[in-house]
Amino acid sequence: MPSNLLKWLYPGMRIKRWLSVAAAGVLIVGFGALAVGSSFWQVRALGVVILICGISLIVLGIGKLIVSFITLFLPEGERELVNILYEKRFLERGPKIVTVGGGHGLSNLLLGLKDYTANLTAIVTVADSGGSSGRLREEFNIVAPGDIRNCLVALADAPKLMGELFQFRFSTASQLDGHNFGNLFLTAMVQVTGDFEKAVKESSKVLAIRGHVVPATVSNVQLVAEYEDGTVTEGEARIPKPGLRIKTVFLKPEDAQPTQDALSAIEQADVIILGPGSLYTSVIPNLLIKRISDAISSSHAYKVYVCNVMTQPGETDRYSASEHLEAIVKHSRPDILNACLMNSAEVTSAEALARYEREGSFPVVGDIAKVEDMGFEAVAKDLISVNDYVRHDSEKLTKELITLIEKNRVIRR
Repeated sequence: MPSNLLKWLYPGMRIKRWLSVAAAGVLIVGFGALAVGSSFWQVRALGVVILICGISLIVLGIGKLIVSFITLFLPEGERELVNILYEKRFLERGPKIVTVGGGHGLSNLLLGLKDYTANLTAIVTVADSGGSSGRLREEFNIVAPGDIRNCLVALADAPKLMGELFQFRFSTASQLDGHNFGNLFLTAMVQVTGDFEKAVKESSKVLAIRGHVVPATVSNVQLVAEYEDGTVTEGEARIPKPGLRIKTVFLKPEDAQPTQDALSAIEQADVIILGPGSLYTSVIPNLLIKRISDAISSSHAYKVYVCNVMTQPGETDRYSASEHLEAIVKHSRPDILNACLMNSAEVTSAEALARYEREGSFPVVGDIAKVEDMGFEAVAKDLISVNDYVRHDSEKLTKELITLIEKNRVIRR
């Protein structure tokens, strides 16, 4: 409609000025072309100069017009054009990395990796049964959204406020008490789309995530643990029990099928990273889906396990790095991994160690020789930061993983 065309010429649209510059350039090029056709060499020389000036104005006008159009679609004050070019050109050339796990360990890992490559896929456990996720599972018969939400926020390129909104937890004395906005959003999206995978994909668009977040399965599974004394507990949140050593864990139903996106990501991966995260309740549940374990084992990708830095009470009491690996192999296949990345730095804060010891948690011993005897490459580095908690330092972990990945890529070439 003519009225819509005229809107492009309204004041403040930043269109008229650059359109005028380009139009002036066209006119100048026309004059220059006439001068070049003159029989006098002085006029022809002047014509060449005029042509160059005209072409420069055309390029300037069109270039500025393009920038004006692009900036219309950028979140105001958040992203610069150079950052978009960096993401689209540099990060898209990065290796295809697949991470497998759940919990805060996985989301912390993603925070670092997303600045290394845009070809990043997080395969996330959906076996959580506690807190907000557990309540929503029971009420709406959906898979647990909590770990999915954490990974979406970790990979988000949306304004910071959007991430804070998704992590907001209601604390007032109401029916929403304890619920997380992101969990409610995902649950509502499932009701709208009718499909959990589609709900995750649409939520990814809202947060403008860098990479992909994929549920390991959309079957509403429960995690079950059998302890060495023969007792059995069902439900991920109830599994850690001080004083009882876990013998094995399994899913109910046992025939849960993986998502096709998860299998496709594993098949195309250059690197597959397991962990960090709770061994029996975040990492291993993904491997209990048989087709996922088989796909990882048969993959030609470089496969690394990032071992936890502290033991977990009631789950990995006094476990060394090799015992973490033994549990992974026991619940999957011996060829599930190539290497183990573990922490070598001592926790020097006596206060932090004392606090953890009161809770029954201790630093994981990096028994390099035993890891190597199992047939895995053992890499021990300083990976921790100690503030209120002893945890993986995202920058240190990312740096060592990138070094390991790049070294392996050179060898494989």
